[in-house]
Amino acid sequence: MDDKLQVRPMVDAKNGQVTPEIYTDEAIYQLELERVFGRSWLFLAHESLIPKAGDFFTTFMGEDPVVVVRQKDGSVEAYLNQCRHRGMRLCHADSGNTKAFTCAYHGWAFGLDGGLTSVPLEEEAYRNKLDKSRWGLTRVPRITLYKGLVFGNWDANAPALEDYMGDMAWYLDGFLDRREGGTEVVGGIHKWTIECNWKLAAEQFCSDQYHAPYTHASAVQVLQASPANKADGKPLGEGQTPRPVWADALGGVQFSGNGHGSAFFFTEKPDANVWVDGEVSSYFRDTYPEAEQRLGKVRALRLAGHNTLFPTLSWLNGTQTLRIWHPKGPNKIEVWAFCICDRDAPVEVKDALIRSHARAFGPAGFLEQDDSENWVEVQKVLRGYKARQAEFCIQMGMGFEERRQDGIPGLTNYTFAETAARGFYQHWANMMSAENWSEINDLSAADQQEGV
Repeated sequence: MDDKLQVRPMVDAKNGQVTPEIYTDEAIYQLELERVFGRSWLFLAHESLIPKAGDFFTTFMGEDPVVVVRQKDGSVEAYLNQCRHRGMRLCHADSGNTKAFTCAYHGWAFGLDGGLTSVPLEEEAYRNKLDKSRWGLTRVPRITLYKGLVFGNWDANAPALEDYMGDMAWYLDGFLDRREGGTEVVGGIHKWTIECNWKLAAEQFCSDQYHAPYTHASAVQVLQASPANKADGKPLGEGQTPRPVWADALGGVQFSGNGHGSAFFFTEKPDANVWVDGEVSSYFRDTYPEAEQRLGKVRALRLAGHNTLFPTLSWLNGTQTLRIWHPKGPNKIEVWAFCICDRDAPVEVKDALIRSHARAFGPAGFLEQDDSENWVEVQKVLRGYKARQAEFCIQMGMGFEERRQDGIPGLTNYTFAETAARGFYQHWANMMSAENWSEINDLSAADQQEGV
């Protein structure tokens, strides 16, 4: 173990506390880029964004810019978006289609396979002695496609994606696999910045259902059924009563495992989500039988859950938002939000999903602004010296973890708990203090034995 920054004492998951310096320290952030983002499976793109040969999509792995490219044989590769000559950003477009990538600095050109294909004045300047085979693009060595999502990993020794996800795949499948034909991105991509640490956002989606009745109280009040809520006098939800799911819930579950987390309520209605209405609610009701056949009752009804696949892929069922928390320093993130829908959904439903997604969780969404304000204010407080030393309490639900017997996998608790938060930070500390994946796995096994 190589805990060179002494981060392990800052996370005491067994006793439920963390030292907030982990959200602000520049040295810790730089080590995160190496040990967390350099070794984790990271979401890169949805396949629907690169359907044809030559299609590309630019994104980030940590702060490293990468370009994801559909190959001629239909496979997908990703490369560091950096010319091998003098380090210039190679591709400046967000997406598109190309036969080659040409650097605007000195004109070096690279094929879809990342190989260096053309060097201006090669004969005169290099006397034909440049070994072009040495200077291809830096390739992301591990690429795996999972039900429409493209993941990449810089670490050749990392576990396979399915092993990395573990029980979290059960929860992800409930988002991606409701209908035959899979999913697609609709409505483009919203991008905005928030002045906060990436862990605040990722951990909330991993664990924190507790904030909803308070942070989102005004939104809940606005969305209550009343004649004023619709021009035609009908309440939201086409005659349904859109009460908060926690008001009518039959109980709930929070899952934790491998740093991942999820929380949701049990419901008995296939449209039980206060944030959606109209065509969206109708669509979930109409397609429920197929979803139940594919996923089972619990996941088919699960339309109000929040989730994080460690470290930075989060999604919300029902409102169909999938987002990445791209780190931009210890005090800033860039949020990329995608609206995910069933590929076979009617056009009018896709349009309704786009509106529903933007209304609740777009950059000006009534829920998104609530969450963002919290994270920004926390980060502001942490500018103070004393504030960075005062430990945070993450003890909710301690001692009540269980492994269920009803088919819901993983270490679980009641949905109002911080089991997933403790698991998130413990896994983060393990990655930060371990030299390789073998050590990470050993630390994780020791955590399980101690019940952390």
